[in-house]
Amino acid sequence: MSRIGKKPVSLPQGVTASVNGQTVTAKGPKGELKFVVNDEVLVKMENNEISVQPRDQTKVARAKWGMSRTQIVNILQGVKDGFEKKLEITGVGYRAAMQGKNLQLALGFSHDVVYETPQGITISVPKPTEITVSGIDKQQVGQVAAEIREYRGPEPYKGKGVRYADERIVRKEGKKK
Repeated sequence: MSRIGKKPVSLPQGVTASVNGQTVTAKGPKGELKFVVNDEVLVKMENNEISVQPRDQTKVARAKWGMSRTQIVNILQGVKDGFEKKLEITGVGYRAAMQGKNLQLALGFSHDVVYETPQGITISVPKPTEITVSGIDKQQVGQVAAEIREYRGPEPYKGKGVRYADERIVRKEGKKK
């Protein structure tokens, strides 16, 4: 039994949702998102609450049950508040700047890295060493943050590179004589 899947999802204030077959649509102040629930899971809307049930007790249906409920919670939260990931840049000469809609990164390469901002995502640079990625789709925000981090991930000896703001880097000791 999925402990997460058993709980019904109540709609937040200011968000409207509709269930049409296997498609859950949510509209809120930030925008509109859709999620197509897997066929192994049954989704219903009753009394301003969305409930998720497995169609049968197979292992596949039970595995998709909690994930489907969590995806529905994420689209409801996304259209109401949105999501945000913060990245930090550490290293001498490493910095970020916005160039129109594109993010320009100086990460110690012979050239600057230019990252094009995808549709539905907002990237801001409050300081040259901080990047904020925000949007309504949690998966897309996380993917964009991971792609930016991938250019120069944090290395374990000096900690230089791009890292998440809440990430802890396990440092290694240098070479001994």
